[in-house]
Amino acid sequence: MSETYRNRNGGGRKTEFSRASASQTSASRTSAARTGGAARSSRLDSSDRILASRAGNSGFSRQGARSTKRVSSVGTSARRRARRRNQRPDFAKLLLIIIGILIVLICLAVGLKSCSSGTNGEGDPAESTSMPETEMEAEITINGVSVHGLTQTQAKEQVMESIGWGMTVVYGEETKELPNLMEGNVDAVIAEAFASGTAKDYALSTEGLEEAVTAQVDELASQWDVQPKNGSISSYDASTDQFVFSDEENGSLIDRDSLKNDILAAMAAADYTAEITASATVVEPEITRDEARENFQRIGTFTTTTTANKDRNENIRLAAAAINGVIVQPGEEFSFNQTTGNRTTEKGYRPAGAYQNGVLVEEPGGGVCQVSSTLYNAVVFSGLKTTERHAHSYEPSYVTPGEDAMVSYDGYSGPDMKFINNSQTAVGLKTSFSNQKLTISVYGNPILEEGVTLSMRSEKTAELDPPAPVYEEDPTLEPGVEKVVKQPVMGSRWVTYLVTKENGTVVNEVLLHNSTYNGKAATIRRNTSGSVLSTEAETSSGESLESSGAAGESESVMDSSAAETTAPQGPASPADQTTGSQNIGPGFEKEPSSVSEGPGGSGGPAATESTTAGTVVTMPQTQPSSQLGPGNTGGPQPVETQPAQTAGPSEVGLIPPIGS
Repeated sequence: MSETYRNRNGGGRKTEFSRASASQTSASRTSAARTGGAARSSRLDSSDRILASRAGNSGFSRQGARSTKRVSSVGTSARRRARRRNQRPDFAKLLLIIIGILIVLICLAVGLKSCSSGTNGEGDPAESTSMPETEMEAEITINGVSVHGLTQTQAKEQVMESIGWGMTVVYGEETKELPNLMEGNVDAVIAEAFASGTAKDYALSTEGLEEAVTAQVDELASQWDVQPKNGSISSYDASTDQFVFSDEENGSLIDRDSLKNDILAAMAAADYTAEITASATVVEPEITRDEARENFQRIGTFTTTTTANKDRNENIRLAAAAINGVIVQPGEEFSFNQTTGNRTTEKGYRPAGAYQNGVLVEEPGGGVCQVSSTLYNAVVFSGLKTTERHAHSYEPSYVTPGEDAMVSYDGYSGPDMKFINNSQTAVGLKTSFSNQKLTISVYGNPILEEGVTLSMRSEKTAELDPPAPVYEEDPTLEPGVEKVVKQPVMGSRWVTYLVTKENGTVVNEVLLHNSTYNGKAATIRRNTSGSVLSTEAETSSGESLESSGAAGESESVMDSSAAETTAPQGPASPADQTTGSQNIGPGFEKEPSSVSEGPGGSGGPAATESTTAGTVVTMPQTQPSSQLGPGNTGGPQPVETQPAQTAGPSEVGLIPPIGS
């Protein structure tokens, strides 16, 4: 209960007491009057008794009045104090009022901003808030059109209508309508006229329109230009294992300068509906069919040796057959994954050893990386521009580390090996596979100058510790005895240089790329059970599994006794030339990665035989049936030694064009 409430109630009780006292006093007076009257009329004659009665009544009345006055004074004071308390400010109400005022001010500010930006509540242009355009009061004409009494918008509509734009360009049987190229100048003239407000006649000009006209001419020419086509190979005949040549073709290029000048002249003469005829110049190709055929040769080749694993070799044969006879046109990019497609069992690929996330697994297509690596070397030696190459997770055995190209494909994406044909004529790929020898060659017109050859030189820059050993439980061993069944393999870092030679002399050597290969953990068997299991044979089934698995590994360590590298080695470069893992060599754009191989990873241990254009190499020279075209199996063929020099038309088997 509040203090005010108590005071009010207290004052009320005092008031009631005062009223009661007043009633009692009045009653006393009435009683005294009645008593006095009775005494006077009957028995009381004595004046003393009358005086005494009056005195008593009078004293009682004065005492009641004083009590009533005191109670009334107390009630009045309480009411005053209550009124003073009620007159104090209510801070909660004041705070609510202030917040309300602030909200109103914010709403007003937002509304004013919306109006000033020319938008309504929904964010759309507020048409009602835009200032009305002023009408032209002066007598002004623009291009012969009076704009007196018109706004700028109305004036532009009238002038554009007076122009009546409809200019077209004709080339052969095609007709293209040009956009209104005068609109920009119309806007400029109208703005100038309305800014001056002075009576005057304004004329349109074509000044400053050269850039706009040039852009339109270039757009038309890009649609009508026909580039000349050099004579080159155009197809591959698998039945004869020969490339077929096509004739050269003339091109026609639009005369851009003439067309631009004709359009500007028509605009200057106010002939806005002119029909302009475009002309073209015949452009002859740089290389004829005969010239392409005469210079057609093997411009790059490389050979690697495979294992005796029949499943892995079948995968290599299938992938090599998929790229055999492929033609890459000038400017076209070749993709190994897109060309071979997904390596699946439905296509005949067999499970073979491949690494997936660093673990040796059996995957369809194991060994395919040997095909991509062999192709990579042939492409580099030919002078073509490589655009994607990745290093394996582990050192390969069939090529020098740093000169491999790992691929993997799931049908959608994966590490790829790509190159662009940066020559003027088409190039073709040929593959052959027999006696565990895989050869891939690039044929075309030479890209490099006469006497210039390219090769790769790789050197190891660091060795990396292998992972921790893997322990296997073998209850046949004595407790405490450990048996190493698989030795650890060190990881490594390699730097690869692109070596350029002129007539056998090194003239340039640049960093091509860096490669990092993981190490492999040792496998150790031990017995921690405390008891020995007696067996008659020491050899376990696990050892057989290790032995069979090693033959199918995609990235086992190269056996130094079996490997032989014949690629030319340039002078060693200082180790401080290694700058991270960035590809720096000519035409190399993507970083070599250590992505683990998935399906279609590379194959197992093999001796290495690398060759370069311009050096004497050993490679199979097979009959056409040994080339891996459709339906060919690539069986064993006799091998003979030939220099890897340029081959003339008689060596590559050319099909004469029809009619020649």
